Amino acid sequence: MLAVNYTNARQNFKEYCDLANNDFETIIITRKQGGNVVMMSEAEYNNLMENLFVRSNPEYYKELLESIAQIKRGQSKIRELIENE
Repeated sequence: MLAVNYTNARQNFKEYCDLANNDFETIIITRKQGGNVVMMSEAEYNNLMENLFVRSNPEYYKELLESIAQIKRGQSKIRELIENE
């Protein structure tokens, strides 16, 4: 996580956008008044929203954790996908 002030962020906006997208860096833009702002890539944001959604449904989250446990115990199978033409 990187913290920069508003003036620096404005002057180097492209560079901070590149950091957020290419390095998945989260950037806190600090301001004297009005509250701080967080900049992150769209991919990172979408991942965060998906994780919040999954964790908000206790039954689904429990099923996901059980699936992960099954894989760790070696109780999974590799299957070939069937392609439709």
